[in-house]
Amino acid sequence: MNVYSKTDIGLQREENQDTVWSERLSDTAVAAVLCDGMGGETSGGLASQLAVDVISRRIKESFSEMMNRNSVRNLLITAVSAANSIVYETAQRELDHSVMGTTCVAAIVFGGCAYIVNVGDSRAYHLFSSDEDECIRQVTRDHSHVRELIDRGEITEEQAKTHPKRNKITRAIGAESGVTPDYFELELNDGDMLLLCSDGLSAYGDDMDILDICFEVKPEDVTEALIRYANNNGGHDNVSVAFVTV
Repeated sequence: MNVYSKTDIGLQREENQDTVWSERLSDTAVAAVLCDGMGGETSGGLASQLAVDVISRRIKESFSEMMNRNSVRNLLITAVSAANSIVYETAQRELDHSVMGTTCVAAIVFGGCAYIVNVGDSRAYHLFSSDEDECIRQVTRDHSHVRELIDRGEITEEQAKTHPKRNKITRAIGAESGVTPDYFELELNDGDMLLLCSDGLSAYGDDMDILDICFEVKPEDVTEALIRYANNNGGHDNVSVAFVTV
């Protein structure tokens, strides 16, 4: 099992407000945290950096392969809660109560399972082979305005890609004094892959293109190839990816 990660400013932004971290925790466990900041000037970048620092530190300090499922779940959820408190309190103290925040998707992978949390519209995808077909499935659910419109039947998935409020999220770390992440568990088989990404990739790319890249490119080159793909599609946003191979 291996994990790779990379972030890029894109072609149209003056600052990279994404932060990504990945690390091997043991011979049979890896973890990754990816955050996409929001806020004026440098506050989005600060929010994402603070969140990644807090969550990654908690994972490194607390994770053990002796943990059961509930313990891993609690570790991830409490780490997100701690990050939310730090980002929120920093905004209150240093930014004169201005709002800053960040999305987050984080995963710990070991023992044939991926344990995943998310807040906002940064995503986790499961890539796998089934009956000789290559498949991609979005694991997380976006906390976004357009997702709510889709769920109510007011717009289609295709219309969401160009909707004027497609970047508006409904949940973020640091935006309020408390936050509740979504939590997922995913069984992984040999040859499966897990992709975490910011909307700099998912909003400007096609899932089938992403699928092709992940299966056709050497694992160690996938993050670079996905960023290149996003930039070739206009590079409208910062783009970050973390990629796990089982």
